[in-house]
Amino acid sequence: MSVIAVTGATGRLGGRIARRLAGAGVEQRLVVRDPDRAPRLDGVTVARAEYGDGEAVRRALEGAATVLMVSASESPDRLARHRSFVDAAAAAGVEHLVYVSFYGAAPASTFTLARDHWATEERIRASGLRFTFLRDNLYADFLPLMVGDDGVLRGPAGQGRVCAVAQDDISDVAAAVLRAPGEHAGATHDLTGPQALTLEEVAAVISEVTGRRITYHPETVREAYASRASYGAPDWQVDAWVSTYTAIAAGEMDGVSTAVPRITGRPATPLADVLRRPDASSSRGKPPA
Repeated sequence: MSVIAVTGATGRLGGRIARRLAGAGVEQRLVVRDPDRAPRLDGVTVARAEYGDGEAVRRALEGAATVLMVSASESPDRLARHRSFVDAAAAAGVEHLVYVSFYGAAPASTFTLARDHWATEERIRASGLRFTFLRDNLYADFLPLMVGDDGVLRGPAGQGRVCAVAQDDISDVAAAVLRAPGEHAGATHDLTGPQALTLEEVAAVISEVTGRRITYHPETVREAYASRASYGAPDWQVDAWVSTYTAIAAGEMDGVSTAVPRITGRPATPLADVLRRPDASSSRGKPPA
């Protein structure tokens, strides 16, 4: 089997995928910014490169037939870094790029960061590379982190529904696609959990599993901006936080997909089961969105 290059391996998602590939005996190259943080796994080599450094990316990807591109950390220049990476992958002779995108990515998505994902997909299409897009819904693992210290999940989501997906499910799908990329060439897979839940229902599930009383407060958009003003975040980031909820309200996070069970051969993981896992994110702490 040809070498698979995996980016983002120092993070939660990329690290999960790298461990699954290593467990299957797959030879892989981890492309990371800080090699000292790369997981120590069998059959792995490590290359240093940042998305925005096209020449370093080209060198890191040379000889790799299939590449997993985990989206870069959120920043005002993320799209420029994505485009640099895609161009470098094409220059390196990569055959197939598997990109971790976002559910409902479109040029006019309500969730502002989904627009960057759509633009990245367009750059990949234009590059001539074979591709597969994994459009993840919100991470089920992170829903507890949206709860405030006061036990309130607040945001302008109305009674809209979200089909949050477990990172373990995404990782299983990604590992399967990377091992047989030809079977998924040109495909866009919407990755969701098995349930479409309102945030009121999400709060109820978190309460049941954790034993902590969690409630949902459907803010107005004005209230949402006001309640997040104390974080001192830049405008683009606050817009992203708030639009996460308004996208739910608009119905853009709704719609259960069959991709996870179809590709993995098992059901997608319900939110309650995600929260019961030993490594589940704590429901305490400041919400990131």
